[in-house]
Amino acid sequence: MNPDFIGQWDVDAQHSRFGFSARHAMVTKVRGEFGQFEGKANIKDVGQGESEVNIVLHVDSLETRSGDRDQHLMGADFFDAETYPTITFSSTTVDEIDEGAFIVTGNLTIREVTRAISIPLELTGISEDSFGNTRAGLEGTRRINRKDWGLKWNQVLDNGGVMVADKITLEFDLSLVKLDSSS
Repeated sequence: MNPDFIGQWDVDAQHSRFGFSARHAMVTKVRGEFGQFEGKANIKDVGQGESEVNIVLHVDSLETRSGDRDQHLMGADFFDAETYPTITFSSTTVDEIDEGAFIVTGNLTIREVTRAISIPLELTGISEDSFGNTRAGLEGTRRINRKDWGLKWNQVLDNGGVMVADKITLEFDLSLVKLDSSS
Protein backbone atom coordinates (compact mmCIF):
# COMPACT_ATOMS: atom_id res chain seq x y z
CA MET A 1 0.00 0.00 0.00
CA ASN A 2 1.07 3.54 -0.68
CA PRO A 3 2.49 4.70 2.69
CA ASP A 4 1.15 8.23 2.06
CA PHE A 5 -2.39 6.81 2.34
CA ILE A 6 -1.88 5.76 5.97
CA GLY A 7 -3.29 8.33 8.37
CA GLN A 8 -6.40 10.21 9.39
CA TRP A 9 -8.55 11.86 6.73
CA ASP A 10 -11.66 14.03 6.46
CA VAL A 11 -13.97 13.80 3.46
CA ASP A 12 -13.93 17.21 1.75
CA ALA A 13 -17.63 17.94 1.19
CA GLN A 14 -16.91 20.69 -1.35
CA HIS A 15 -15.01 18.32 -3.63
CA SER A 16 -16.77 14.99 -3.01
CA ARG A 17 -19.99 13.42 -4.20
CA PHE A 18 -22.22 10.69 -2.76
CA GLY A 19 -24.63 9.97 -5.58
CA PHE A 20 -26.98 7.38 -6.97
CA SER A 21 -28.71 6.47 -10.20
CA ALA A 22 -31.84 4.43 -10.82
CA ARG A 23 -33.76 3.31 -13.86
CA HIS A 24 -36.96 5.36 -14.20
CA ALA A 25 -40.06 4.11 -16.08
CA MET A 26 -37.80 1.28 -17.35
CA VAL A 27 -36.26 3.52 -20.05
CA THR A 28 -34.16 6.33 -18.56
CA LYS A 29 -31.88 6.92 -15.59
CA VAL A 30 -32.48 9.43 -12.84
CA ARG A 31 -29.41 10.64 -10.99
CA GLY A 32 -29.25 12.24 -7.59
CA GLU A 33 -26.90 13.06 -4.78
CA PHE A 34 -26.72 14.09 -1.16
CA GLY A 35 -25.42 17.65 -0.79
CA GLN A 36 -24.64 17.53 2.93
CA PHE A 37 -22.53 14.86 4.56
CA GLU A 38 -19.60 14.24 6.87
CA GLY A 39 -16.99 11.56 6.64
CA LYS A 40 -13.79 10.44 8.30
CA ALA A 41 -11.29 7.71 7.56
CA ASN A 42 -8.48 6.38 9.69
CA ILE A 43 -6.32 4.22 7.45
CA LYS A 44 -3.92 1.94 9.26
CA ASP A 45 -2.71 -1.49 8.24
CA VAL A 46 -5.40 -2.41 5.70
CA GLY A 47 -6.84 -5.89 5.98
CA GLN A 48 -6.12 -6.13 9.69
CA GLY A 49 -9.44 -4.68 10.85
CA GLU A 50 -7.74 -1.59 12.24
CA SER A 51 -8.80 0.95 9.59
CA GLU A 52 -12.08 2.83 10.04
CA VAL A 53 -14.37 4.70 7.67
CA ASN A 54 -17.49 6.51 8.90
CA ILE A 55 -19.91 8.45 6.71
CA VAL A 56 -23.13 10.33 7.56
CA LEU A 57 -25.42 11.54 4.75
CA HIS A 58 -28.19 14.05 5.50
CA VAL A 59 -31.36 12.84 3.79
CA ASP A 60 -32.93 16.31 3.56
CA SER A 61 -30.05 17.39 1.29
CA LEU A 62 -31.11 14.96 -1.44
CA GLU A 63 -31.19 16.55 -4.92
CA THR A 64 -32.34 15.01 -8.23
CA ARG A 65 -33.06 18.25 -10.20
CA SER A 66 -36.82 17.83 -9.63
CA GLY A 67 -38.36 19.40 -6.54
CA ASP A 68 -41.45 17.18 -6.68
CA ARG A 69 -39.35 14.02 -6.98
CA ASP A 70 -37.02 15.18 -4.19
CA GLN A 71 -39.99 15.73 -1.87
CA HIS A 72 -41.37 12.29 -2.74
CA LEU A 73 -38.00 10.62 -2.10
CA MET A 74 -37.63 12.44 1.24
CA GLY A 75 -41.21 11.49 2.22
CA ALA A 76 -42.61 8.39 3.89
CA ASP A 77 -42.73 6.34 0.64
CA PHE A 78 -38.92 6.30 0.49
CA PHE A 79 -36.37 7.78 2.93
CA ASP A 80 -38.81 9.40 5.42
CA ALA A 81 -36.33 12.19 6.22
CA GLU A 82 -38.41 13.52 9.09
CA THR A 83 -38.24 10.20 10.97
CA TYR A 84 -34.85 9.02 9.66
CA PRO A 85 -32.76 12.16 8.99
CA THR A 86 -29.48 10.37 8.22
CA ILE A 87 -28.02 7.47 6.29
CA THR A 88 -24.87 6.05 7.87
CA PHE A 89 -22.01 3.80 6.88
CA SER A 90 -19.45 2.36 9.32
CA SER A 91 -16.72 0.11 8.04
CA THR A 92 -15.75 -3.21 9.52
CA THR A 93 -12.75 -3.87 7.23
CA VAL A 94 -10.71 -2.10 4.58
CA ASP A 95 -8.82 -4.46 2.28
CA GLU A 96 -6.37 -3.54 -0.46
CA ILE A 97 -7.08 -6.15 -3.16
CA ASP A 98 -4.60 -4.74 -5.69
CA GLU A 99 -2.28 -1.73 -5.81
CA GLY A 100 -4.61 1.22 -5.10
CA ALA A 101 -7.77 -0.94 -5.31
CA PHE A 102 -9.75 -1.34 -2.09
CA ILE A 103 -12.83 -3.13 -0.82
CA VAL A 104 -14.42 -1.27 2.08
CA THR A 105 -16.86 -3.54 3.91
CA GLY A 106 -19.20 -2.25 6.55
CA ASN A 107 -22.72 -1.57 7.71
CA LEU A 108 -25.04 0.69 5.72
CA THR A 109 -28.05 1.93 7.67
CA ILE A 110 -31.09 3.40 5.91
CA ARG A 111 -34.40 3.87 7.80
CA GLU A 112 -32.97 1.93 10.77
CA VAL A 113 -32.34 -1.10 8.55
CA THR A 114 -28.67 -2.11 8.74
CA ARG A 115 -27.11 -4.44 6.22
CA ALA A 116 -23.53 -5.35 5.40
CA ILE A 117 -22.21 -4.05 2.10
CA SER A 118 -18.84 -4.14 0.33
CA ILE A 119 -17.82 -1.11 -1.72
CA PRO A 120 -15.00 -1.24 -4.28
CA LEU A 121 -12.95 1.98 -4.39
CA GLU A 122 -10.00 2.93 -6.56
CA LEU A 123 -7.36 5.30 -5.24
CA THR A 124 -7.01 7.80 -8.09
CA GLY A 125 -4.09 9.68 -6.59
CA ILE A 126 -2.45 11.36 -3.62
CA SER A 127 -0.92 14.81 -3.91
CA GLU A 128 -0.44 18.14 -2.20
CA ASP A 129 -2.90 20.91 -3.08
CA SER A 130 -2.07 24.63 -3.46
CA PHE A 131 -2.73 25.20 0.26
CA GLY A 132 -0.24 22.52 1.38
CA ASN A 133 -2.90 19.92 2.23
CA THR A 134 -2.35 16.30 1.32
CA ARG A 135 -5.32 15.05 -0.69
CA ALA A 136 -6.36 11.58 -1.78
CA GLY A 137 -8.94 10.82 -4.45
CA LEU A 138 -11.12 7.71 -4.49
CA GLU A 139 -13.82 6.61 -6.95
CA GLY A 140 -16.21 3.71 -7.10
CA THR A 141 -19.70 2.39 -7.68
CA ARG A 142 -21.81 -0.33 -6.09
CA ARG A 143 -25.17 -1.71 -7.13
CA ILE A 144 -27.70 -2.54 -4.41
CA ASN A 145 -31.32 -3.60 -4.17
CA ARG A 146 -33.18 -0.73 -2.50
CA LYS A 147 -35.82 -3.13 -1.14
CA ASP A 148 -33.15 -4.68 1.12
CA TRP A 149 -33.32 -1.42 3.13
CA GLY A 150 -37.12 -1.15 3.16
CA LEU A 151 -37.41 1.23 0.19
CA LYS A 152 -40.26 -0.66 -1.44
CA TRP A 153 -42.58 1.95 -2.98
CA ASN A 154 -43.30 1.54 -6.68
CA GLN A 155 -45.99 2.16 -9.26
CA VAL A 156 -47.01 -0.24 -12.01
CA LEU A 157 -47.01 1.31 -15.48
CA ASP A 158 -49.58 0.70 -18.23
CA ASN A 159 -47.05 -1.46 -20.11
CA GLY A 160 -46.65 -3.75 -17.09
CA GLY A 161 -43.30 -2.31 -16.03
CA VAL A 162 -42.59 -0.30 -12.91
CA MET A 163 -41.82 3.37 -12.26
CA VAL A 164 -38.61 2.79 -10.24
CA ALA A 165 -36.12 -0.05 -10.66
CA ASP A 166 -35.25 -2.13 -7.61
CA LYS A 167 -31.52 -1.96 -8.42
CA ILE A 168 -29.83 1.33 -7.55
CA THR A 169 -26.23 2.24 -8.37
CA LEU A 170 -24.39 4.06 -5.61
CA GLU A 171 -21.70 6.45 -6.92
CA PHE A 172 -18.68 7.65 -4.94
CA ASP A 173 -16.33 10.47 -5.96
CA LEU A 174 -14.28 11.28 -2.89
CA SER A 175 -11.68 13.87 -2.07
CA LEU A 176 -10.03 13.22 1.28
CA VAL A 177 -7.90 15.76 3.15
CA LYS A 178 -5.24 14.36 5.44
CA LEU A 179 -5.36 15.66 9.00
CA ASP A 180 -2.24 17.00 10.62
CA SER A 181 -0.72 14.15 12.63
CA SER A 182 -0.45 16.50 15.64
CA SER A 183 -4.25 17.02 15.75
